Amino acid sequence: MSLATPVQGSGPRLDEWSRISARRARGVTQDRRRDAVEAAAWLAGTGAIALALASGTLDVTSPSGVLISGGRLAGIVASTLIMVQLVLIARIPVVERTLGHDRAARLHGTLGRLGFLVMIAHVALLVAGYALVARIGVLTQAWELAVAHGGPMTLAWIGAVLLIAVVVTSYAAVRRRWAYESWHAVHVFAYLAVGLSIPHQLTDGSTFMAGGFAWWYWAALWTVAVGGLLVFRVARPLVRMRRHRVRVAATGVLADGSTAIAMTGHRLGRLRARGGQFFLFRFLAPGVWGQAHPYSLSRAPREDWMRITVKPLGDGSAALAGLRPDTRVMVEGPFGLFTDAHRRGNHLVLAGAGIGITPVLALLEDSDLRPGECTVIVRAHAERDVPHLDELRSLAAAKGAALHVLVGPRGDGWAPQAAPVRLGHVVPGLAGADVFACGPTGWVGALMDDAARAGVPAERRHSEGFSW
Repeated sequence: MSLATPVQGSGPRLDEWSRISARRARGVTQDRRRDAVEAAAWLAGTGAIALALASGTLDVTSPSGVLISGGRLAGIVASTLIMVQLVLIARIPVVERTLGHDRAARLHGTLGRLGFLVMIAHVALLVAGYALVARIGVLTQAWELAVAHGGPMTLAWIGAVLLIAVVVTSYAAVRRRWAYESWHAVHVFAYLAVGLSIPHQLTDGSTFMAGGFAWWYWAALWTVAVGGLLVFRVARPLVRMRRHRVRVAATGVLADGSTAIAMTGHRLGRLRARGGQFFLFRFLAPGVWGQAHPYSLSRAPREDWMRITVKPLGDGSAALAGLRPDTRVMVEGPFGLFTDAHRRGNHLVLAGAGIGITPVLALLEDSDLRPGECTVIVRAHAERDVPHLDELRSLAAAKGAALHVLVGPRGDGWAPQAAPVRLGHVVPGLAGADVFACGPTGWVGALMDDAARAGVPAERRHSEGFSW
């Protein structure tokens, strides 16, 4: 099977005003959906705090009471942050369509670090408060809670220790020393830590242990968070594997060293993927089946065909060059807002560097364009480092898009050192355009800063950066 497919026609187009109005309407809908998701997260946490205040069990009349009450409230906040984390990383479709996978993952990490600090405050305040009541040392009191108390409380302490290990290994200084596969194996223990911490909230927490409305409220929130994770990260991929029967059709190594992997399947159109999006792929072959990695589509998907192009940046990605035809594939997705559906302006700028060029290729193919309405910018050290360059040139010509291949060592910004151009010089009227950029995080950031200085508003700057 060929690793490339012919360019598809773009089909009928609306008049210019209708097209711009439709883009703006999509933007308004996206903003409202984002506001609704954020409001739901805030309401979940404030509702729990309100129930704690209404319970009448908080004591602020003594030093020990202040410490214990502060610890209980900190526990509610920490648990709420963990719930939101689970929802963000559960790959729930409405969350993915609203925030995008990259933003959801960043928020997941940020809330994880914040939640960890609040959890430490929860433990410290409770231990200090109960130590004051019992008139014993804090270490003795900690031992009493962790071991002597037994049951769900002991499980919660074990979960806290596991969570400390996960958080420490998540800091960039530690992650840089680890292979992705090693870090991911440790990170999975975060789910076990969360599972161990839930029971004590419903059996030992003063606010939620009585079995009344507060108990059911808290149980419902945990059901949504954990249930979403199980449904969309466990059950759904298994169902899709059975339904769509995705298998490797062919592989090929390109001149730049990357591997193109073509896959076939049954009714892949029902996945509703768009050019520019990515899936999490788990190839069920020896040595690689244990990891699911995100790879962007490198051509717009078809009803029975899709293709990705993978740069050998680690052990897992390098091993994919040896995949055999007919290897079964488990897919999760599609993910990402890097699509023409999120375009709002009157011109489209597509910029890619490194393997980030491949989603640009798919997005170009999938975009509804008129001649002269798109500018494509490609950055590489040399033309031989650009994956699918011939396809990109043919597609740009067919779409009437201007293509700029900028090669050479990088300078201080995003452009080559020998030709330090500004984005506004390459794209006249840049302020009215949408800018989509994909590539290494530093390069994408430099290009987006340039677009911002040229007057492109934040809602029309779309980026996907990759790093480990």
